[in-house]
Amino acid sequence: MSLDTGTEALARLAEERVDHRFKGLPPDAEGLTVGELAAQRRNLFEDGFATPVLALSAERLEHNLALMESYTERHGLAFAPHGKTSMSPQLFRRQTERGAWGITLAVPHQVRVARAFGTRRVFLANELVDAPALRWIAAELERDADFRFVCYVDSVRGVELMDAALRGTGRPVDVVVELAAGEGARTGVRTEAECAAVADAVAGTRTLRLVGVAGYEGEVPQADPDRVHAYLRRLVALAVEFDKAGRFAGLTEIVVSAGGSAWFDAVADVFTGVPELSAPVLKLLRSGAYVSHDDGRYRDVTPFNRVPEEGALEPAFRLWAQVVSRPSPEQAFANAGKRDAAYDLDLPVAQVIRRAGTERPATGVTVTGLSDQHAWLSTGPEADLEVGDWVGLGLSHPCTSFDKWQLIPVAEADGTVVDYIRTFF
Repeated sequence: MSLDTGTEALARLAEERVDHRFKGLPPDAEGLTVGELAAQRRNLFEDGFATPVLALSAERLEHNLALMESYTERHGLAFAPHGKTSMSPQLFRRQTERGAWGITLAVPHQVRVARAFGTRRVFLANELVDAPALRWIAAELERDADFRFVCYVDSVRGVELMDAALRGTGRPVDVVVELAAGEGARTGVRTEAECAAVADAVAGTRTLRLVGVAGYEGEVPQADPDRVHAYLRRLVALAVEFDKAGRFAGLTEIVVSAGGSAWFDAVADVFTGVPELSAPVLKLLRSGAYVSHDDGRYRDVTPFNRVPEEGALEPAFRLWAQVVSRPSPEQAFANAGKRDAAYDLDLPVAQVIRRAGTERPATGVTVTGLSDQHAWLSTGPEADLEVGDWVGLGLSHPCTSFDKWQLIPVAEADGTVVDYIRTFF
């Protein structure tokens, strides 16, 4: 898929018709194209949007994109933000336009989405042993000389399965050995000796090419700065040992990759010390949650809390729900629930109340639970809340916020909707 063809595919998103598939949009927009609706620049609060409706802040989204672009440039890192967060080709394009090397993904379907919209470089931060998916990847590599694809390997058996699926194909598939973050961590090779065995297995094939090492420091058990730094130094040492052993002979670039959204400062620290190897090193960071940030988990764990002089991400999501029931002075119910809001890490947080065009803090209002389609609200004596009020909710965990919405309004601070983000989960 060429960049031009991907641009055409993105443009076609604006031609999609607004209909019952897209919750929260104005009912009277039925039949308009997304582009036509965007051109109307409707106001989120005044022009027919129905609750619940999730919105992205235009200004905060742009701030976050710019901040991570400058951060990675300043620290000499290449950047492949994790696309599983948004699964939005429009955001993929904006990320690459802001300097990203490519996009990280997790499963083959996500790669197909990215390729359909012109993504040229994909880092699959996962093992891949599914034969039909591998053959599709091989066909993409054969068809498009500009397509770069890298994925994890962490077992000799996995290498054998990949090799069997890829025999008879053209370009070899690039792989990196994944080093586990410790005993009891998620995927990855547990010991350096086993890493060497996996690398030997790759070298014994014609279908795979070893291009580096990778890992995920977010899985370090009982993670703290010392343990995370130690794991990352171990990852770098593995790359150095592989290079000394000649495992990267003939490469024009060696990949060393890590980096989730909680410890990218540690990645920047340790990767600064990567020594000169037999080929230039692509120091690839993969953090993804930054694009929208959040009002919960990632607000609490972002590395910018540790390095405030580097800047600060801003939460860009707000879910708007409406109070539909006020059965007692201590309780109210709003019309957004598990189908609409992330809840796997933390419950939403009531932030603001809107009534008759006026917005004020949601003093005394607490979300205590979620049903499928309702938010349970506890209301203290100071809470001024009536049926019909709109409640603006902050969310925790971007990955499980994006996936509940197929078309998300992007609104400026005054509520003017300037764009719509399409997702493909």
